[in-house]
Amino acid sequence: MSESKLGLKLKEQFKGKDFLKISDYTKEELTDLINYAIELKEMQKSGVPHELLKGKTLAMIFEKSSIRTRVSFETGIIQLGGHALFLSKDDVHSGEAVSDTAEVLSRYVDGIMIRTFGHDIVDELAVNASIPIINGLTDDSHPCQVLADLLTIYEQKGTFENLKLAYVGDGNNVSQSLIMGCAIMGIDCYVAGPKNNEVKSEIIEKAKAKAKESGAQIIETNDPVVAAENADIIYTDVWTSMGWQGDKTNRLKEFEGYQVNEALAKHAKADYIFMHCLPAVRGEEVAKEVIDGSNSVVFDQAENRLHAQKSVMATSM
Repeated sequence: MSESKLGLKLKEQFKGKDFLKISDYTKEELTDLINYAIELKEMQKSGVPHELLKGKTLAMIFEKSSIRTRVSFETGIIQLGGHALFLSKDDVHSGEAVSDTAEVLSRYVDGIMIRTFGHDIVDELAVNASIPIINGLTDDSHPCQVLADLLTIYEQKGTFENLKLAYVGDGNNVSQSLIMGCAIMGIDCYVAGPKNNEVKSEIIEKAKAKAKESGAQIIETNDPVVAAENADIIYTDVWTSMGWQGDKTNRLKEFEGYQVNEALAKHAKADYIFMHCLPAVRGEEVAKEVIDGSNSVVFDQAENRLHAQKSVMATSM
């Protein structure tokens, strides 16, 4: 197949580049990656072969499990003509230096996707590997999810201009990357969470600095109604992220009043879209009527992990 002008441009621009944080990218770069994801999606839907990574191998390190991350990356590299190697936490020697793992895998494969705990592990891999590293999730960030989220917003709204996104819930890794993505793309982002569960202050400050360039507003509040008022997008995530250990009863009390339900959604625009990175717990952070309702795009959003990640792999590997 002949490559598009955009594909050729991005391969020249991103060849060998790590995908670690959304904040590493400009608005133009993210827009190009999204548009390329749309091209790849159209090829896949039309049955057009696009083996852009024929003969390439992706090592997938999972210290945290995930059905969506594994299936989307594994399917994506296969559709691009390459191969995937799944490495569980039991396959990665806990006593081996991260730098040694990076050096060794660089001799075997053409790229590494890692889903792990501390972001420092991803950074150390990137410093020591001679192949691109893709952050599949850390405790601090989830750039692949947010690239797919931005793709979904663009497909649903046709623009990034004059949009308001309300994030209601826990100040976790997804929210931290999402806020940064909104700040870069020019989407007003209102973040509503209970006290002691807000997004880290340093992330908010970094997002506000990015927002000065794009003209976006980054607003913090403890009132979910203020966040949802006239919103184009309402987004939430689970109240207890993977690896969280604590008293579930107290956790539910802390988040009382922060469920995205029909009463809260009435404050948004009539054509708002509901987003959730999944897995979801119906009856906790979101009501069944909302996530399964006509405004929900959660499964389009989940599918777009495949296309967004193919854009990253095809251009960096």
